[in-house]
Amino acid sequence: MKIESVCVFCGSRFGNVPARRALAEETGRRLAGAGMRTVYGGGHVGLMGVLADAALRAGGEVVGVIPEFLHQQEVVHTGLTELLVTQSMHERKAKMHARSDAFLALPGGIGTLDEVAEALSWISLDLHRKPVILVDCAFWSPLARLLSEMEGAGFVSPALLESTAFVETVDEALALLATAGAQG
Repeated sequence: MKIESVCVFCGSRFGNVPARRALAEETGRRLAGAGMRTVYGGGHVGLMGVLADAALRAGGEVVGVIPEFLHQQEVVHTGLTELLVTQSMHERKAKMHARSDAFLALPGGIGTLDEVAEALSWISLDLHRKPVILVDCAFWSPLARLLSEMEGAGFVSPALLESTAFVETVDEALALLATAGAQG
């Protein structure tokens, strides 16, 4: 299966490391350049807004999915290719999953962690085999260690770890997406 649509989880804040803002911009631009649709949380703030704006400037399609109650808090992005407004966070994540062939995670807060955890959980439950790629090893290294510990302790299957990758750069992420698309 060719990877046509990539869900990107990332922060609604900028964080305090300027390189992460550049990472979000590069991710949006490069996904658009590769002809991949970006699906994300629908906000115009933080790394989410940087990601969406970069993808749109590069001529990409961007689908935002935002629950009604966050419509104002996250200052919804009004220039998207498509905006879906949901009733709940659960519905938001389900729509993001349904509209995507793969998942990328950039740095973010507890909401980003929740989205990543659900994508990983759905692999464990055999609900999907879509790749989950976490970009920025320095940021995600605690989660990589935790998953390895869980697998070593017999709580996480090797299949979960096989579907999950931790990479440093957008180049590495795009290479993995290309490989996954060729194998699917």
